[in-house]
Amino acid sequence: MTYLEAIIIAIVEGLTEFLPVSSTGHMIIAERLLQLPADDVFLKLFTVAIQLGAILSVVVLYWKKFFDFGRLQFYLKLMVAVVPALGIGFIFNDKIDELLESATTVAVSLLLGGFILLYIDRMFNRPRIEEEKDISYRRAFIIGFWQCVAMIPGVSRSAASIIGGMHQKLTRKLAAEFSFFLAVPTMAAATGYKLLKTYKENPEVLTDQHNLMLLAIGNVVAFIVALLAIKFFITYLQKYGFKLFGWYRIVVGTALLILIMMGYIR
Repeated sequence: MTYLEAIIIAIVEGLTEFLPVSSTGHMIIAERLLQLPADDVFLKLFTVAIQLGAILSVVVLYWKKFFDFGRLQFYLKLMVAVVPALGIGFIFNDKIDELLESATTVAVSLLLGGFILLYIDRMFNRPRIEEEKDISYRRAFIIGFWQCVAMIPGVSRSAASIIGGMHQKLTRKLAAEFSFFLAVPTMAAATGYKLLKTYKENPEVLTDQHNLMLLAIGNVVAFIVALLAIKFFITYLQKYGFKLFGWYRIVVGTALLILIMMGYIR
């Protein structure tokens, strides 16, 4: 992987991590268009690890909430919500890695998710919970289970957890913000596990200076781009809802299927 390819993938990650369009799916598409090998060990690590850079932008934008140590319940709710992802991710890690190699899985997930987003505002149009302090531990746990659907590439962690929040009667804004908060421990754990697993099985990947530089650049670029994306998404979501993202997913999913059938993407 070259520095330019790493920057392109990181920009894609930063732009899409918090939008309900699947950052992993878009990174897989970018990797195929760049003709990078899908089974490359470092590429799989890079795709997961740079998501941490994007996620850290949440900590910066919401730093008062994250570092208000007097609000213990906030941290406990995040811990409860992340439990399903930790368990399911550990059990099905190898299967998830296999799915990351499938562009067809991404295309189908984008399409199906697009149709869901077209109608999601009608399905959950009576929110009752407007503040994080009113989210119960039970609701947090259920939202955490919704997030696990995003382990299928193309589904979107953001979309799954936001829909889970709306299902639990959260407003669109609060559902989006809780999704952002939940991303921090989820992606920190996923990145840590992936780094440890890679170092154990392929230590040379993480002792290569070029690879380490690519990871550093990727995380910095994803972090900067994600800062801008979060602000846009919250503002847009409050005004217009999910319909635009639904149509976008349908168009991209359809285009990807056509490219796969024509042999341009494998």
